[in-house]
Amino acid sequence: MSLRWSETDIDWTALCCKAIAHPLRLGILCLLAQGERSVGEIADEVGSTQPNISQHLNQLHNQHLLKSRKDANRVYYAIADPRLEKIIEMLREIYCS
Repeated sequence: MSLRWSETDIDWTALCCKAIAHPLRLGILCLLAQGERSVGEIADEVGSTQPNISQHLNQLHNQHLLKSRKDANRVYYAIADPRLEKIIEMLREIYCS
């Protein structure tokens, strides 16, 4: 049996690996794998400033790895693709146990 990846699959996987390679983005994705969070909640939990977190969230959102919703004056983020949640969970199992 031959496993064939499409170019789209390879591109998506490379994009995820690049996003995960940054420590702050990995921390953000680990939080979001547990559920939706606001920008302020993420900043508090990872110990960074809201402007810095917003830059990283925008980058992940522009790459279609995150989805967002607005509620009044707060923006909430969540992981957009369940495959990315699986990747994050696998990394946590291997390295954070």
